[in-house]
Amino acid sequence: MKKIICVTSLTLLSLAGCKTMQNTKSTTKAEFPAFSTEAHRGGRGLMPENTIIAMRNAIDIGVTTLEMDTHITKDGQVVVTHDDYLSPSFMLTPEGKEIPKADAKKYPIYQMDYNLLKQFDLGSKFLAAFPEQKKIKTNIPLLADLIDEVQTYSKGKRQLFYNIETKCSAKGDGIVNPGPEQFVKLLMDVIQKKGITPYVVIQSFDKRTLQILHKKYPEVRTSFLVDNKNTVAENLADLGFNPFILSPAFKMVNEELVKQCHDRNVKVIPWTPNTKADIDNLKQLKVDGIISDYPNLLVN
Repeated sequence: MKKIICVTSLTLLSLAGCKTMQNTKSTTKAEFPAFSTEAHRGGRGLMPENTIIAMRNAIDIGVTTLEMDTHITKDGQVVVTHDDYLSPSFMLTPEGKEIPKADAKKYPIYQMDYNLLKQFDLGSKFLAAFPEQKKIKTNIPLLADLIDEVQTYSKGKRQLFYNIETKCSAKGDGIVNPGPEQFVKLLMDVIQKKGITPYVVIQSFDKRTLQILHKKYPEVRTSFLVDNKNTVAENLADLGFNPFILSPAFKMVNEELVKQCHDRNVKVIPWTPNTKADIDNLKQLKVDGIISDYPNLLVN
């Protein structure tokens, strides 16, 4: 009887140990790239922005990290797109017609069901700001579908990191975006379901979403986007905690900003230098990564 009890006890201890290992594995953060090369919106200088084909191209180029934006649709779907409204500058209607500039606010993402949204074409219209961008008819993807495609396409290669922005603001609450609590929950539901949490950074100009993540999802890395004249100390005080990354507009970056961040164990990943000269200058300043519309400039 004692022998049986002993074996049973060992079995229970073993199971408990396995459970602990599983829990540890699920909350352990993957090692972040020593230098994060990030394709801004998938690399919109080369491909239609925030699309699956852009992400595939960035993977082929050899970046470590895919940067993208997220919005929420009327039916609660998380979609990968930047603007609050469908932009006349690069979107076409389901019939292939241009959206008049007068209709620049006719199509708010948050007021559209995904079944309608996905019918619009964002890859066919010439975009003067990015003349090298390939013209391919494509649409705004669901974040869940994009993750599936990326994970499948990159299978057998190095695991990609995802830098995902929450496109929301207090003034947009209930108009072009849900409140921050709902936004974060919908986004994290997708990320957790897809099992990529260790490889995700969530960035935002909206400090509210980062504060919610810091409190409710402390295992998730965060990045505070800034474009202002505040000091590092002022920006971090405004946020209320030290994020994993401070992500400034690249013109803000100097030796002192990098030093102040590194002294606080905060990484610096600026956006969006698009010339080799600017990229080389930032590398000399010892930033921890760069977000660019031209990811090919980051890996050459």
